[in-house]
Amino acid sequence: MTTLTRFVPFRSPLPDVAVLQNRLNSIFNDFARPDAGDEIMSGSFIPAVDVYEDEHKLVLKVEAPGVKQDDFDIHVENQTLTIKGERKFETDEKEENFHRIERRYGSFVRSFSLPQTVDTNAVEANYDAGVLSISLPKKAESKPKQVKIAVGSSKHIEAGKPEEVKQSSKSAA
Repeated sequence: MTTLTRFVPFRSPLPDVAVLQNRLNSIFNDFARPDAGDEIMSGSFIPAVDVYEDEHKLVLKVEAPGVKQDDFDIHVENQTLTIKGERKFETDEKEENFHRIERRYGSFVRSFSLPQTVDTNAVEANYDAGVLSISLPKKAESKPKQVKIAVGSSKHIEAGKPEEVKQSSKSAA
């Protein structure tokens, strides 16, 4: 029995080569844009954000290494959370001395629509190791509730009925 394998001419069997090819493509795409050099210094920094939810809160984790804690502005207005910040280019070294600048600098703004279940008056923020964590607790009425319901045994009910029937039949006789 022969196994047929489809040949794809530009796909490498090695995943490392594909990763390298994708990285090179993104580098060339960055330099192909006419304003690529200006963009690095002018505010194209957009931090990555993870958002998750559990039964008690909604949490956003903003990856912003190099941003000082005082450079964040966090506010909630009309069920919209807005995070502003800035990663400043360090001027200790002259820009002409750099061989390569890959890190992004500048100001950023990220906005998130919040569900009505979030208590916007109890927002907490913490900044540690380059990660800004914003915790938004849920309102008490929106938290899941468990109600314990006692279930009676049907044997007791059935056992009571025949006795009642027997008693009523005895009294009838």
